[in-house]
Amino acid sequence: MRKSLMRLTLRQLRVFNEVCDLRSFSRAAEEMALTQPAVSSQVRQLEEVIGQPLFEYVGKKLYLTEAAQALRGASQDIFGRLESFDMQLSDLQGSLQGQLKLAVESSAKYFVPHLFAAFKRKHPEVSLALSVVNRAQAVRRLIDNRDDLLIMSQVPQDMDLEFLPFLTNDIIAVAPPEHPLCAAGELRLQALEPWPLLIREAGSGTRMACEAFLKDKRAHFAQTLEIGSAEAQREAVVAGLGLALMSRHSVIGALRSGALRALPVAELPLRRSWCLVRAKSRRPSPVAAAFLSFIREERTQLNSLAERFAEHP
Repeated sequence: MRKSLMRLTLRQLRVFNEVCDLRSFSRAAEEMALTQPAVSSQVRQLEEVIGQPLFEYVGKKLYLTEAAQALRGASQDIFGRLESFDMQLSDLQGSLQGQLKLAVESSAKYFVPHLFAAFKRKHPEVSLALSVVNRAQAVRRLIDNRDDLLIMSQVPQDMDLEFLPFLTNDIIAVAPPEHPLCAAGELRLQALEPWPLLIREAGSGTRMACEAFLKDKRAHFAQTLEIGSAEAQREAVVAGLGLALMSRHSVIGALRSGALRALPVAELPLRRSWCLVRAKSRRPSPVAAAFLSFIREERTQLNSLAERFAEHP
């Protein structure tokens, strides 16, 4: 190993990672309560140790050089190992401590707090850093090794991942209670086609699943409206802008209150599973390993959670 690398400091790496995450020296300075010259100085010292530039501007956008990409991966490994070491020390002292870095697809965010609360009752000193993303962002975070674990429905098949299905994720058709289809008996999917269909943004796992499902069933909607979040999509249906295919978990409150109705479509629900996912190349921290074990072993609590998020008349 180059002797110059022994002059690297954890503070320099922290500042560097913040600039990488925010793609801005000024925003990194603000986030770390430093001055911008102090951030620039830390990066400059790091570049002197590395012997290569780490950032470059193209127009007004800040980009990482190839050396920066390599350093970012190494620094994440370093901080990950230190965090894992801290958790191991806590474990040796008789209590599990540390933070679980968990990313979830947006439709899963409704039940995940309940899931973590059950875990925290067993390990009260564990904290949670929760990131809510769409599927495309989740895949990017897997590539960047940014989280301990992810909860997603459609697991990428072209990546070296370990995944554990643990909870049913039904996609159903919903409409406002005054919609004409709510008065009908059992429907075929084609009966929905004359009305506008509200769809999620590109990159959404729910949208990908629904598009594949509609193609397979040869259902064609002449009018679609793209909505950028599950909350906005739900409210748009309540407002009468159209129908939607949505995860039951994301509309359970509206179904119980009567603001929405589940349409009795013969071809639905579209049944999928929520999966707990991790990259095989990333060694799980003690907290992540404990959470994995909790999901595998606590079937009673998971079944209770599933019942809580099932539709009630």
